[in-house]
Amino acid sequence: MLMEQILSRENLIRALNRVVQNKGSHGVDGMPVQNLRAHVIEHWDTMKVELLSGTYQPQPVRRVEIPKPDGGVRLLGIPTVMDRFIQQAIAQVLSSIYDPTFSDHSYGFRPNRNAHEAVKKAKGYIAEGNRWVVDIDLEKFFDRVNHDKLMGLLAKRIEDKCLLKLIHKYLKTGIMINGVVTDNEEGTPQGGPLSPLLSNIVLDELDKELEKRGHQFVRYADDCNIYVKTPKAGNRVMRSETSYIEGKLKLKVNGNKSAVDRPWRRKFLGFSFTKHREPKVRIAKASVNRMKDKIRDITSRKRPYSMEVRIQKLNQYLMGWCGYFALADTPSVFKTLESWIRRRLRMCVWKSWKKPSTKVRKLTGLGIPKGKAHEWGNSRKGYWRISKSPILHKALGNSYWSSQGLKSLVSRYETLRHTS
Repeated sequence: MLMEQILSRENLIRALNRVVQNKGSHGVDGMPVQNLRAHVIEHWDTMKVELLSGTYQPQPVRRVEIPKPDGGVRLLGIPTVMDRFIQQAIAQVLSSIYDPTFSDHSYGFRPNRNAHEAVKKAKGYIAEGNRWVVDIDLEKFFDRVNHDKLMGLLAKRIEDKCLLKLIHKYLKTGIMINGVVTDNEEGTPQGGPLSPLLSNIVLDELDKELEKRGHQFVRYADDCNIYVKTPKAGNRVMRSETSYIEGKLKLKVNGNKSAVDRPWRRKFLGFSFTKHREPKVRIAKASVNRMKDKIRDITSRKRPYSMEVRIQKLNQYLMGWCGYFALADTPSVFKTLESWIRRRLRMCVWKSWKKPSTKVRKLTGLGIPKGKAHEWGNSRKGYWRISKSPILHKALGNSYWSSQGLKSLVSRYETLRHTS
């Protein structure tokens, strides 16, 4: 029985460590992840009996709304940490069964695969002359997965009725919104460890269909891009695949967000491409804008942060951001962004000095001649304009920011490119 594998000591310890490592928010019971180990030790004997007998009842998931970059909200369902632990244990065993049979074109939520590999694959298709993309957007995919369809797919390969019953319970688990529990008739709420695997099981049918039709495509979760040579072929593929997805998979294609277009006019996993015959990976405009919004927030003059705290927050955000976007073949973007970030910080410093006398004293202390310091210290030009002035460039140059602990975005990019 698969349930016995799922409840084996080795598998449970792996699942427990993974959930604790991932941290995350509490569920409807309010129990934090730090309490999970103690809770498992105290209650496991009872829970194991319930799981093996089929009487275990998952608790409702807590509904959380996350704003989307392009407007609207993404709905997350946060299970209790105990249910996350059980889901993780199930996902580990099922992943070992299903993952080896998944398509090579699928990259999302799979061991030893990531978004960078998906983007590189797409780049290769474009380089081969497939300079049109069929960009299919599935509307609210995680919220629309058909439960009967999914359970039918699972039953084809899982004979353990106790496990199928438990998974069905997780699919049907109610959602708590403002203290009221509502039934869940479709979808696999994002937020639980089992949801990504179940979504791949559903969309593997799409992968197999695209392979059968000989298409060159890349799929990462519900982002699917098919690369073709002409717009005529693209429109034909869009019609046929939309028909298949909506008819066979019982999902909805978002007509407003899906398109047949040039790859360099679309974004894929935060990236885009250049028009060159040998295309380069570049950061999508929307990703740059989102990053700049975050930097504006951290460096806002209205934020009462000390410079030490600002730099700490910047380093934390920028190093992670660069870790993902260093895949881009466009170093000039990183240089431009780093220069812009330093200008934002110079603006913060200039405002913090407030009085003209303080500005003169600070500039003089940073090696600016007294005449120049007096001239600029008494200037009535705006903060943002002065932040670009040669005088502040000299007083608060690159070496100054290095001494304050600001990590270089360009250096991080070059290091990552060199080691990748």
